[in-house]
Amino acid sequence: MNNVRIPHDAWVLVGDGRKALILRNEGDEVHPNLKVESLFEQENPATHVQGADRPGRTNDALGNRSAMEQTDWHRLEEDRFAKEVADRLYSLAHAGRFEALVVVAPPRTLGELRQTLHPEVTKRVVAEVDKDLTGHPVYEIEKVLTGS
Repeated sequence: MNNVRIPHDAWVLVGDGRKALILRNEGDEVHPNLKVESLFEQENPATHVQGADRPGRTNDALGNRSAMEQTDWHRLEEDRFAKEVADRLYSLAHAGRFEALVVVAPPRTLGELRQTLHPEVTKRVVAEVDKDLTGHPVYEIEKVLTGS
C-alpha cells in the first residue's frame, strides 16, 4: 500500500502515454479531497494502424541479409505525449500555479517523464508512484495513494 502525503493545494498528475489527469488537493494531508483541474488526452492507435509498411532489410559486407526492427509508432507517440505533458507542467509551474506535485504513472511513462521534466517542475515533485491509475475514478485514486 502507498501512504503518500499530499499537501493542501498540491497537484497530482495521473497519467500514461495517452491520458493525463491533473488533480488538486482541496483537502489536507490527512484527508485529501482531489478535484479535477484539467485533462489531456490524445488518440493513439495501435502501431499496425499507424504504420503499414513492412520493416526494411539490410545486407552486410558478407552478403548476409537481416530484417530491421519495425518502428513502434504507438510507443513513439506515447513518448511524445509525455514530453507534451512535461512542457505543459513547466508552463504551469513557471506561472506559479502549483508548489507541490505528486506524479503517478506506469513505470515506463514515469521514466519518460523523469527524463523530460524541467528542473523547475522536478524541484516541486514531492512523491512518485509507479502505478497506472488513469482508468480509475478520483475517489479510488485517493484511496490508492493514501492507503486507506
